[in-house]
Amino acid sequence: MRVGVPREIKPGEHRVGLTPTAVREYVARGHEVLVETGAGLGAGYADEAYGRAGAQIAPDAAAVFSGAKLIVKVKEPQPEEWARLTADHILFTYLHLAPDPGQAQGLLDSGCAAIAYETVTDAAGGLPLLAPMSEVAGRIAVFSAGETLLKHNGGMGLLLSGVPGVPPARICVLGGGVVGMNAARMAAGLGAEVVVLERSIPRMRVLDDMFLGRILTRYSTLDAVEEEVIRADVVIGAVLTAGAAAPKLVRREHLSRMKKGSVLVDVSIDQGGCFETSRPTTHAEPTYVVDGVVHYCVANMPGAAPRTSSEALVHATLSFGLGLADHGLDALIRDKHLAKGLNVLKGEVTHPAVAGALGKPFVDPFGVWA
Repeated sequence: MRVGVPREIKPGEHRVGLTPTAVREYVARGHEVLVETGAGLGAGYADEAYGRAGAQIAPDAAAVFSGAKLIVKVKEPQPEEWARLTADHILFTYLHLAPDPGQAQGLLDSGCAAIAYETVTDAAGGLPLLAPMSEVAGRIAVFSAGETLLKHNGGMGLLLSGVPGVPPARICVLGGGVVGMNAARMAAGLGAEVVVLERSIPRMRVLDDMFLGRILTRYSTLDAVEEEVIRADVVIGAVLTAGAAAPKLVRREHLSRMKKGSVLVDVSIDQGGCFETSRPTTHAEPTYVVDGVVHYCVANMPGAAPRTSSEALVHATLSFGLGLADHGLDALIRDKHLAKGLNVLKGEVTHPAVAGALGKPFVDPFGVWA
């Protein structure tokens, strides 16, 4: 199969779908790989490195899309990329369709088969292709919160770690999954006071054992969210409903009761955000203020560390991508967990959560949701 790697064009995005090491793996399996010139520069990979790995360097995105069947990306396709997709393409990337009906319709109109990293499952029901970027995002969220708390960035002028005799910041993490756990790890390591709100009691037991009492876990109720958000200096939104829009846990009316100069970091923004006042921002202009509360809602937080992120992502996606290259859509029949990552196939919505969020009919072509 011919595999295409276009340059990412979403603003502030410097990751790349395949590293030269991954390209070599595809070539060794007998596949051809087309890489758009400059696709890896943001992550530190020159065209020459791809050439040495066996890739062909394409002059532009049009050549990649017209010359390849399997398109491997990082972020959701942008409108000019929808127009290049056809019924002959298999698209393998993050999609986050639930809060983005325009993209969903663009993919449906193209007739392509679109498989989303964030909905591929494993045997235990986990999300192995989402996990590495969740790890990066959770850790970056704490660094970003610490920067945003500083006075010159609009925050209250609080040092995350405190100093002897001065208490540290109190960080409330909404959600104890991969993002939340990594955010708690970084925040606790920096000396912050950390409380994680979570609804899974087994997950809270895991966190309690992991941190040996260094953080506080609390069952997430409306009362608990309200109390902890109002007490917090930083709130990190780390909730996920696979394939669907994130629930709005922090309401507009909460902001007037929060501390002035406190910080909201919405890691769930790709899925629509878990704060009612969230809207996507970029690394170039990452924050805005509502009712005295600073919002950090960058939609591609891992893009700030493209070298680390690209390598971590490729390590997770490589075996699935090779399966698609080896077997085409038959790979979905061979691997039901990969089939659960299929969001759109030939003009039909094939993931139940996405269908529900978009209000569109759901089809189950491979019988994986029965």
